[in-house]
Amino acid sequence: MSAPAGAGGVDLHTHTTASDGTLAPRALVREAVRRGVRVLAITDHDSTEGLAEALAEAALHPPLRIVPGLEINCDVPGSEVHVLGYGVDREAEWFQEFLREQRVERVARVRRIVERLGELGMAMTADEVLAVCREGSPGRPHVAQVMVQRGYVRSVREAFDRYLHANGPANVPRRRLTPREAVAVIRRAGGVAVLAHPGLADRDALIPELVAAGLGGIETYYPEHSAAQVAHYLELCRAHDLVATGGSDFHGQAVKRANTLGHPPVPMTVWEALRARMEVVKAERT
Repeated sequence: MSAPAGAGGVDLHTHTTASDGTLAPRALVREAVRRGVRVLAITDHDSTEGLAEALAEAALHPPLRIVPGLEINCDVPGSEVHVLGYGVDREAEWFQEFLREQRVERVARVRRIVERLGELGMAMTADEVLAVCREGSPGRPHVAQVMVQRGYVRSVREAFDRYLHANGPANVPRRRLTPREAVAVIRRAGGVAVLAHPGLADRDALIPELVAAGLGGIETYYPEHSAAQVAHYLELCRAHDLVATGGSDFHGQAVKRANTLGHPPVPMTVWEALRARMEVVKAERT
């Protein structure tokens, strides 16, 4: 995967311990500074809880800019689709209630996955998983970490490859939330909705209906996108007047994808285009 010459300093997809990352918000910000990131989006799963700490830490490290965001997980037949949201009104009570409901469902799903693993001969408890998660939004990466601790698999990646992927024997679906509904929620909250890492889901057929629902961008520059996929999504963005965003999807080291913060290089013009789109959406609400 490559980006245009002169790119870099922008990472619009990262996670903290407020969801399934391994670095606390302040630690993530300090790591971003160390790596030369100048624009950093915090996009925890179904949570904006890490943003206050990240913003406070970033104030100590000018000119680093924090872009408030989040990531909403959706299930589609045979796969999982994620939608990123940027610039949402995170103080809105209805929006925080929606996120709380999402996190409650995450806990319920963890319990169902643990039961399924028990049926497969891999005993563990949901409390073990929640202890790994601590204050974050629980999910399959936390289940995978307990599987490693108990010796059922050698790595988090193996846990996903063998048991926890979308069609895996231990995976169970969450309460149904469609990508279109996720886009609508983000739009209602005054944010820009972006289809996350579409090359992983292979559900490009959904893009026209998401555009109709108000999709504002496609995550194009992504660690696991090939050069051909980058070119493909750039063309889709041009065709549908979408922002071609990008980011590392950084979680830390003890996760299924040991991506590097700040990579792949993302052009500063991507942030400028996203910021302009955020301002347009904000103006439409006033």
